[in-house]
Amino acid sequence: MASYTPSSSRPHTPLGLSPRGSYTNLASAAYDASSPGGHGAKDEKERLKAEREVQEALLKAQDGAEKAKKEETGMPASTVVLPILSYCVASIMMTVVNKFVVSGRQFTMTFLLLAIQSFVCVTCVWFAKRIGVINFRDWDLNDAKAWFPVSSLLVAVIYTGSKSLQFLSIPVYTIFKNLTIILIAYGEVIWFGGHVTPLTLCSFFLMVGSSVIAAWADISTTLARLSAGVAVVDPISGADVPLSSSRVMDTMNVGYLWMFVNCLASAGYVLFMRKRIKVTGFKDWDSMFYNNLLSIPVLFVFSLIIEDWGAASFSRNFPEEGRTFLLSAIAFSGAAAVFISYSTAWCVRICGATTYSLVGALNKLPVAASGILFFGDPMNFGNVSAILVGGVSGIVYAVAKTNQAKVEKAKQAKGGDSKA
Repeated sequence: MASYTPSSSRPHTPLGLSPRGSYTNLASAAYDASSPGGHGAKDEKERLKAEREVQEALLKAQDGAEKAKKEETGMPASTVVLPILSYCVASIMMTVVNKFVVSGRQFTMTFLLLAIQSFVCVTCVWFAKRIGVINFRDWDLNDAKAWFPVSSLLVAVIYTGSKSLQFLSIPVYTIFKNLTIILIAYGEVIWFGGHVTPLTLCSFFLMVGSSVIAAWADISTTLARLSAGVAVVDPISGADVPLSSSRVMDTMNVGYLWMFVNCLASAGYVLFMRKRIKVTGFKDWDSMFYNNLLSIPVLFVFSLIIEDWGAASFSRNFPEEGRTFLLSAIAFSGAAAVFISYSTAWCVRICGATTYSLVGALNKLPVAASGILFFGDPMNFGNVSAILVGGVSGIVYAVAKTNQAKVEKAKQAKGGDSKA
């Protein structure tokens, strides 16, 4: 009596493999072998289980091969330079243009300025989606209701930031912005169960130190010029004018107050947005679209209520001799916000989060230096020292967060192995 031999799907094809090398025949071969005349009966459930196990094994092997190939090939230097350069240029450009706009002659229509910027930003993002460059969710009323508080906080962040830039120099503004990182870190400890490592704490001390140095340099330089009878820069108009010491100190105090409120608003915005993202599942472009679209009516209403829309006020804020250029600069700053978002996502995708965080830390140096270059901010020992210490603090913070992420990833991997 001839013995039974399971047939393959193609001559010379080993049992358990299909002609295309897929996993499907493995399960069917096991099922055929367990049928009457084989080694025992197995039900359909066991056959499906075997099929799933083979599929998972093949997918893991494929993922591992692709990962090894990426690590072997690496990323060309020319590919990395372009997104990093784009991110740096966008950050500097945005800060300089905003400083130029709000430093105009007694500029007071900040809400209108922000509404125009948000409108331009939404228009650019919508157009980019239409031509297929980016993609994000369509308008949804439920998403808008869930995201509206975040947009309101963003309005507070941008408004207080603009007022800070109006009264403070770019180096001082940039350095004090680092204090937001400290507030966010301890907010995560309170609300998300985070923790602060010793190296992170060291970076916080450096950030506070750089802010103290910047404030000391700013105030001492102004007082020295006042005592010598030299004209100082009017924080409102940006011109060298002889101001009384009381008026100068009042405007500086107002600037530092706006900066403090901006740090609180920025930290609250980031922490609250983190919670809302978990609810809505928004991606970067989704949040950008809804942030700017929902902020337009809020900004416009505040502008109508608070700001003076009279002819005299409009002429003062948008002088006729430079009105076209000023409005073009405002529109450009709105488009620059889109460029920053795109270059940020591009930099993270190509270079990774670690490189992006280091670039962000180092980028504070040229941003702060742009104030010295374009707006005549004093370049003295105090300012330069504050900028350098602030840059070092950013680098230390980036390294600390990278090390912390590695430790947490190792703990998760160890926990997964122990469960297995």
